[in-house]
Amino acid sequence: MSKAVTILFFLLIGSGVSAQTDTAFSLVKTYSGDIAAFTVDNLDNIYILDSRNQVKKYNAAGDSVAVYNDIRKYGRATLIDVSNPLKVLLYYRDFATVVMLDRFLNPVNTIDLRKHNVFQAKAIAQSYDNKIWVYDEVESKLKKIGEDGKLLQETPDFRLLLDKSISPVKIADENKYVYLYDSTAGIYVFDYFGSLRNNIQILKWQNVKVAGNYIFGSKGDTLYRYEISSFLYDEWKLPAALANAVSFNFTGSRLYALQPPGKTAAFQLSVYRLRK
Repeated sequence: MSKAVTILFFLLIGSGVSAQTDTAFSLVKTYSGDIAAFTVDNLDNIYILDSRNQVKKYNAAGDSVAVYNDIRKYGRATLIDVSNPLKVLLYYRDFATVVMLDRFLNPVNTIDLRKHNVFQAKAIAQSYDNKIWVYDEVESKLKKIGEDGKLLQETPDFRLLLDKSISPVKIADENKYVYLYDSTAGIYVFDYFGSLRNNIQILKWQNVKVAGNYIFGSKGDTLYRYEISSFLYDEWKLPAALANAVSFNFTGSRLYALQPPGKTAAFQLSVYRLRK
């Protein structure tokens, strides 16, 4: 799925690195409560994972539209992939299990990767054709599997391809390329035939998201946008209100920031839009 995204609060595109301190943020909505993690899709639907492993879906207006309650089978969900809003993937790393949900968060399929000889994987992602990418850390290969878990294709051993092993924490399928992010080695870019096309030296970023022609992320008190085609990047200092945020996400018009408990003893997810 292509997400042609331009984050609206990133206005200045210059050569080299530019810095912006004018915040220009306007608060749209906040969600308070038991929020262990969250993600957003390209329709601005929000998916909140709580400490009990329950997943709640809110639409762009903030209305609760679905809940996933089957929370005891596989331990802690470690990843939610919403690249395709019609098919949500929950990944349970400790059990190497992928649970597929429909847009109403009803379970429709389960894949035990161990039954297909994948025993250790930190990251999975949906592919452009609704299959699944998984990086097999034991074999050091990027694999594509079907909904039945069967292997469809795989790359050569990365230890031979790169002369070293990597441990991706993020996989993204975007604009005919697959991106693997290892915070200590950068972003490796592959085509759909498994050929290495680039190694982008983005190191130690958090909240990395590949969207359209850009790679977004954060590091410390700074937000970043890297333009893939020009090799240039911009940076923006966070406003004081977001300085203590523990995670971020981005869509075409909004910035999402998860902030730790304050006086209310509850996590707060704040949604911001650029003032026009």
